[in-house]
Amino acid sequence: MTISSTRTKKDRPAAVAPHGGLRSARWFDLENMRGFAHRQRTQQMGLRREEFLGRPVIAIINTWSEMSPCHIHLRDRAEAVKRGVLLMGGYPVELPAMSVGEVMVKPTTMLYRNLLAMETEELLRSHPIDGAVLLGGCDKSVPGLLMGALSMGLPTIFCPAGPMSNGQWRGEKTGAGTHTKKYWDEYRAGNITSKDWIELESRMTRSIGTCNTMGTASTMTSIVDAMGLTLTGASSIPAADSAHVRMASACGSRIVEMVGEDLRIGKIATAAAFRNGVAAYMALGGSTNAAIHLIAMAGRAGVALTLDDLSAAARAIPVCANLFPSGDRLMEDFFFAGGLPALLGKLSVHLSLDSLTVEGRTLGEALSGAECYDGEVIRGLDNPVIPLSRGSTLAVLHGNLCPDGAVLKSAAAEPRLLQHEGPALVFDSHAELSVRIDDPALEVDADTVLILRNAGPVGAPGMPEWGNLPIPKKLLALGVRDMVRISDARMSGTHYGCCIVHVAPESAIGGPLSLIQTGDRVRLDVRNGRLDMLLDDAELLRRKAAWRAPVSSYPRSYAALYQGHVSQAPQGCDFDFLTGTAPTPEPPIY
Repeated sequence: MTISSTRTKKDRPAAVAPHGGLRSARWFDLENMRGFAHRQRTQQMGLRREEFLGRPVIAIINTWSEMSPCHIHLRDRAEAVKRGVLLMGGYPVELPAMSVGEVMVKPTTMLYRNLLAMETEELLRSHPIDGAVLLGGCDKSVPGLLMGALSMGLPTIFCPAGPMSNGQWRGEKTGAGTHTKKYWDEYRAGNITSKDWIELESRMTRSIGTCNTMGTASTMTSIVDAMGLTLTGASSIPAADSAHVRMASACGSRIVEMVGEDLRIGKIATAAAFRNGVAAYMALGGSTNAAIHLIAMAGRAGVALTLDDLSAAARAIPVCANLFPSGDRLMEDFFFAGGLPALLGKLSVHLSLDSLTVEGRTLGEALSGAECYDGEVIRGLDNPVIPLSRGSTLAVLHGNLCPDGAVLKSAAAEPRLLQHEGPALVFDSHAELSVRIDDPALEVDADTVLILRNAGPVGAPGMPEWGNLPIPKKLLALGVRDMVRISDARMSGTHYGCCIVHVAPESAIGGPLSLIQTGDRVRLDVRNGRLDMLLDDAELLRRKAAWRAPVSSYPRSYAALYQGHVSQAPQGCDFDFLTGTAPTPEPPIY
């Protein structure tokens, strides 16, 4: 896969834009004391006037951090972006932003996605920036960066961090997250030793980059690739491949062209582009988390997108990418098979091929010539990995337990559980779950429905990835590897099983999940999109009258702001004062 500029040297815009044609000119071209100070302080950094005056100023928003292992290489990629910017006559500036690496940040990076969006928007607005290259990849960094960029509205390219190289342990492919969960269950069941467990630590994540399964990271980068917000195919390039460095440099060159063309992000992130992203999401067997992030991004773009829209796409487009957790391959295999362009080429009937991309050409033009080199890894609509009769990327449920919606990746669940009825076993907190789940005296069997509440956007806060509730140890010993599990939390996109998540309204604000009790019967009917507790209305009203809202543990801090302004999962969990497209004035310069 080759990533390069789509323009020839002859038709590239001039390196120096016309006087006054750049947003940054408001800072640098002022013939007063303030303009003098801007030019003076830039020269203080050792730059000559010729290096920045009249040149497009390109922000490299970098989520590099030594606490974010998936982003550890982004400092180097920023240097490659700078090379590309300088090659085209721009002035690159690197601006660090919060790194929301899922593994280390507690309770969850979802708590801070909106903070990254705010930071990105304000970094771009408050500085003399003409265009932006966004460096991210791990889970919430993708929507966070793009939500901020969409609200700002400048020419923008997303440069994805790229997936890590394939892992392997004793002859078996191992994917980050998916096999962590798998082997943890086997370890708890006594099927692997403590020595095996320690050995696995260094075998599953063997290079730089994001999770090498179709987790949330590759789901989101692939979605924005299909939307035209990356150089076409950039999302599939492994982080350790030299092509990844060249792609980053090409991003730097192309963003300077985009500034000259006034090709702003809003011209690309249209309703049709979002539909393309949704189509890719479904064919990839992507993460349930994307249902929240896509709705939040669409809200910033002024595009109407709902769970019903996602559900309709899921019913029409089967899982065609043979990738963990729905398949048995990894992202490096996907790249060598032709990557996202090859998959999109097989989905053309579901795509708006005239949608514009950051390359200045249509998606159809960008996909011209895309080839699939391994039909076992990248399937077609007529030969899917998971046929629609078996399951889909996203099943949307409604019922008296989730009147506003809940979601399930039915393609990654055991089919026998998709029509199920059983007694509830309720945990009021993750702490309680952790203490009780492996108790030999726990009253639970394979038909039990495990329920975790108070884990939603407000209740946790931040909706952590707790939705893949562990199978009780005594059932693991009996060979049980999947059960119906329900929560108002999220789950990692790398995980699998019959896990119903994003239950809305959440329990902390009085949703029906707060009313269910251990022993109540629960019925799941995925075919008809239903999730219900088998209680009559009178009993539900009685319990509702007795319910009392929990007291927040956060009288101050960012978490208090979050709890006071976050929307529920079906609305994208954005802040009420940030969603939408109401204009924000440019900063005054006096």
